Amino acid sequence: MSLLAIKYKRGHLEILNQLLLPHESVYEEITGAEDGWQAIRTMKVRGAPAIALVGALSLAVELLPVSFSSKEELKNFVAEKLQYLTTARPTAVNIMEAAKHLTLFVKDSSSKINDTETVKVELITEIEGMLEKDLSDNKALGRLGAEHMLQLVGADKLKVLTHCNTGSLATSGFGTALGVIRHLSEQDHIDHVFCTETRPYNQGSRLTAYELVYENIPSTLVADSMVSLLMKTKGVHAVVVGADRVVANGDTANKIGTYQIAIAAKHHGIPFYVAVPSTSIDLSLEHGSDIVIEERPAEELTNVAGVRIAAPGIACWNPAFDVTPAELITGGIATECGVFKPSELKKALAGKN
Repeated sequence: MSLLAIKYKRGHLEILNQLLLPHESVYEEITGAEDGWQAIRTMKVRGAPAIALVGALSLAVELLPVSFSSKEELKNFVAEKLQYLTTARPTAVNIMEAAKHLTLFVKDSSSKINDTETVKVELITEIEGMLEKDLSDNKALGRLGAEHMLQLVGADKLKVLTHCNTGSLATSGFGTALGVIRHLSEQDHIDHVFCTETRPYNQGSRLTAYELVYENIPSTLVADSMVSLLMKTKGVHAVVVGADRVVANGDTANKIGTYQIAIAAKHHGIPFYVAVPSTSIDLSLEHGSDIVIEERPAEELTNVAGVRIAAPGIACWNPAFDVTPAELITGGIATECGVFKPSELKKALAGKN
């Protein structure tokens, strides 16, 4: 089994089909933006950082063999493909930020470089650099988040709860919230990790449990509905989750079920952390109510592994995300730039976006 979600070398991209985990480890080739869009939409690849990476890299592999008659043709091609890729899943901000950055990059390069082929290669190189940067950002925020958590909690060995999947499978490697946990484990500061199953798509039981077992981190799987009792009886020291979009006031969109975990943590006096790269922070939106929440097909709620478990004829509501208000993020928001209170976020990262 592999924990590498993305395999890339110039001109060739493969993604680990996460719909088949933990039973099968199957890589599928992505030959262009249409393949990338489909892989993101169907959740063969998921996690806000990985979505942005696969989207951008799918454009890179499609670009490489194509010859363009002019820089204008190249710019239009890139803009059209990137705009399309941003429609695959609307809530995660990373791919939208990547699209903005790459659109501006090719425009700027075109104004400085005469040769169209050189502009194209420069763009591909810029996209490839996103992989390395994501990994370094993950490691930095993992370290900073872990250090902050240890200091705030005041214990040497921590019991930590996490939700959904935020590890190597959701990023270029290492992870965000699971990166914090991984750093704690590497420094021998983990007593135990609890992961939720994360219904209805079971990213916790299928993916996070898989990563924790692979890394030999002491861990226990719990149902989403067990969280309050878990906090009351098992001595959880902290909660850490990832995010698909954090807005200027600190309100955070993450996998459905995060909001209720934050409420329970607040009630039990347990620090609640969000761990994200700065690319997941959207300072253009002020409040969580401005975030578009994706709704997924009913079948993801009524069926498990292709077998219907719900009564036929029942109506379904299946939002993929909820928004945790900033006041419930009591531990802080861990980024590669530092750990901030929600109220500090806008000022701290104003120069990054």
